[in-house]
Amino acid sequence: MTPATHHLAELNVGRLLAPTDDPRVADFMGALDRINGLGKRMPGFVWMMEGSGEPGTGNTEAKIGGDAQYVSNLTVWESVATLEEFVWNTVHRAFYERRAEWFEVLGKMHFVMWWVPVGHQPTLDEGLERLELLRANGDSDAAFGWSYLAEAKLWQRRSCNAMAAE
Repeated sequence: MTPATHHLAELNVGRLLAPTDDPRVADFMGALDRINGLGKRMPGFVWMMEGSGEPGTGNTEAKIGGDAQYVSNLTVWESVATLEEFVWNTVHRAFYERRAEWFEVLGKMHFVMWWVPVGHQPTLDEGLERLELLRANGDSDAAFGWSYLAEAKLWQRRSCNAMAAE
């Protein structure tokens, strides 16, 4: 794909250890507006799937399979480099590193990326289909993780251990 005709979409899903109003996930819920706001101001940010707009809820209303604790983040970026910059070189990384405090270990891939035509806003269903493709077939042009992208460098130095990718 070429940057002139395509952007990078990413979906990250997780199941919270407790309901969104539980004190055990309060730090996570309290940081959503700050982290999402930072992402939206980053160079290369294109689009984010939004929730109701209620402060401190992010997109937690978009339940997966009717499970209120199963939450998602779906964004589009101009390039691999711009997504990497946000994920690994901002305060986002500190919250990412604390994910075990708030999220269950799913035992399967929970993050997927794919190329979308410029101007396309993917749906949650589209992202979940891409995640299933990745889980079933491994990395391909249709659905991939960081290791599939030769230009992705920051994740190699700053990413999680293998357990978090499961």
